Amino acid sequence: MASRLALSRHSAAALRSLTRRPATPVIARGYATAGLGDSLNPSAPTQSNVPNPDPAADSPSAALVAKHAPYMVATYARPPPVFVRGAGSWLWDAADRKYLDLTAGIAVTALGHCDPEFTAILTEQARTLVHASNLYYNPWTGALSKLLVDKTKESGGMHDAARVFVCNSGSEANEAALKFARKVGKVVDPSGGKTEVVSFDGAFHGRTMGALSATHNPKYQRPFAPMVPGFRQGTYNDVAGLDALVTENTCAVIVEPIQGEGGVRTASDEFLVALARRARQVGAVLVHDEIQCGLGRTGHLWAHAHLPPEAHPDILSTAKALGNGFPVGAVLVNERVADKIAVGDHGTTFGGNPLACRLAHHMVTKLADPALQADVRAKSELFRAGLARIRERFPDLVREVRGRGLILGLQMTEDPAPVVGAARERGLLVITAGTNTLRFVPSLKISEEEIGVGLGILEEAIAATRN
Repeated sequence: MASRLALSRHSAAALRSLTRRPATPVIARGYATAGLGDSLNPSAPTQSNVPNPDPAADSPSAALVAKHAPYMVATYARPPPVFVRGAGSWLWDAADRKYLDLTAGIAVTALGHCDPEFTAILTEQARTLVHASNLYYNPWTGALSKLLVDKTKESGGMHDAARVFVCNSGSEANEAALKFARKVGKVVDPSGGKTEVVSFDGAFHGRTMGALSATHNPKYQRPFAPMVPGFRQGTYNDVAGLDALVTENTCAVIVEPIQGEGGVRTASDEFLVALARRARQVGAVLVHDEIQCGLGRTGHLWAHAHLPPEAHPDILSTAKALGNGFPVGAVLVNERVADKIAVGDHGTTFGGNPLACRLAHHMVTKLADPALQADVRAKSELFRAGLARIRERFPDLVREVRGRGLILGLQMTEDPAPVVGAARERGLLVITAGTNTLRFVPSLKISEEEIGVGLGILEEAIAATRN
């Protein structure tokens, strides 16, 4: 069946030229990952007449993995390719095979791999000053903090953003947010009764103990139980249940406007407005976790920016795209929160170092550009239209297209692991999320041609798994 996605400029020949010439057919063992942290699922050996067959067991890539794996804690199940370089939306493995990357390092490399301007800034600052600790001022921590506050307000997000705490990662940002909220609860209610934290089914807030306690998924929590006490789970998008869920004992409510790891599920505006209203009724701090869905990924600087000010968060956590691959995170707070945090309440050794902050300053400047955000929205429509056509072709497999901007999900009726593997062996990297969801979080600078190529490979991969 001819692809209904195929446009003249996205012919099979163009697809091959943008990936690589087909390799000589080999017997290869393919692997697919069902999701982050899931076990490796070997498929049966097959005749692989595909552009990028997974490296064979006797390949140099396999030898490199075998040499290093015994020294690495086995926290991830990785497919066989070994990636050695990247540029824009593309990665190359140790065998010089080329892959179109629709994962962006899990929504991290928003400007693409090895963006030249970013790399030049990194090199210059690394030659100037990398670290001096938070015992002293440097020019970039304060500059980044001011820029985040200013651009957030200009964008229509968090209208009362006032101060910033800079850290190293998304989990650290959420840990800081939870600590700040607990401190606010202690000040508001000196009796110590206001300590509960509410989060929602499908959430993923991180793997450190506080953030993990707000991530109500047995797969992540059970091996490390008991969790930090005082965390309650609610139902995402359930407005009717909020009064019973969020009470006078609640110090914080943490929510993702779009759940990335949870399956690209989007919170309704009605839910987010009602949630904010209920949090304020009981004096709880509202935390928006925009670590994956923020910084331009929805086509706006923040995913909540379209909401009325009454629904804006008191605390906003961010990371991922903030560093384009360099470790950095941040927490924005309003004065209601900031004026209750005292010297010594929290800290970090590496967070806020001049190198990370200068890079993040560059990223915020770029990602706050209205032209880039408009481009993201336009590319989203192209992407969604292509995914919708795939759904039309495979109605028994593809149930729904979800998401906004360039955080999109394709909900399937079965495990998409075979599609992930088939796509990879055709030169396309995609990842999963939630239950049976394919997740697409490419570089925000991905071209329209690259989107067409990626959709073409995806459709080819799906078709290969249906035969």
